Amino acid sequence: MKTCVIFNPAAKGNKARHFLAQLDAFGAAATLKKTTGPQDARRLAAEAVAEGFENIVATGGDGTVNEVINGIADADAFERVRLGVLPLGTVNVFARELKIPLNVAGAWELIQHGNETKIDLGWADFSVNGNGKLDRRYFAQLAGAGIDARAIELVDWKHKKAVGPMAYVIAGFKALAARQPGITVEADGKKTFGELALIGNGRFYGGSFAIFPGADLRDGMLEVCLFPRVNLWQIARCCVPMLFTGRLPEGAVRRVRAAQFTMTAAAADADSKPVSVEMDGEWIAPTPATFGVTREKLRVIVP
Repeated sequence: MKTCVIFNPAAKGNKARHFLAQLDAFGAAATLKKTTGPQDARRLAAEAVAEGFENIVATGGDGTVNEVINGIADADAFERVRLGVLPLGTVNVFARELKIPLNVAGAWELIQHGNETKIDLGWADFSVNGNGKLDRRYFAQLAGAGIDARAIELVDWKHKKAVGPMAYVIAGFKALAARQPGITVEADGKKTFGELALIGNGRFYGGSFAIFPGADLRDGMLEVCLFPRVNLWQIARCCVPMLFTGRLPEGAVRRVRAAQFTMTAAAADADSKPVSVEMDGEWIAPTPATFGVTREKLRVIVP
């Protein structure tokens, strides 16, 4: 099968250096396309579909995977192409979920000789400029609204390259210092409220933390984890046990499972800001949004 590898030539870190050192070997078995800026992987993925590639490999982190998936969507090609992943990112949650090797050599071997599976694909429809027109964005692993997405929006990317995941912690404290707007999730006629909403297609978030223990990439459902309040006490109450068990204490959160739901900001006053939304670690847009999942939409190369 014709394989296209989409990668960022300016990527930093040990895994990126190992990948770049093996470019000649990869180039003998695949066509390489280099990104030049944000959202370029999305454009290149759609271009690769038009050129007849059957395997499109996202080389980077979860954000790169998200861009490539949306490029495949732009080309309406989910049935025609397979997604491969060379996980060079900071956290690589999607690769961990599917047990894709986190080292370059192992992941490349998998792309050449691995199996294919079909997984559900999450999506969200956002209103564009308030004109009633909807824009759909897809996500593979997870999404979030509230301080989670706001922290991603605030990440200093130079700092991220220097300190890795700690950059998200620092940005999170910056986001925590601001007032947290309320979030309303409505599913099957029932409303659930909170200040932070995490949405899982798969089980993992932030690495190998099973924030969504009931989630399954093939069950046609999304799992929403709502935190009633976001403050230092609530963060300590949740994070300390999670460090030891890999899971959240269930009494601290509210859970919703649904194939489709709406999410809106519960603005307290005229000064309240819209609630930010992220998908697969990339800031996308503010609420309101309608979330859903499509069964077995994405073909992925897995062990």
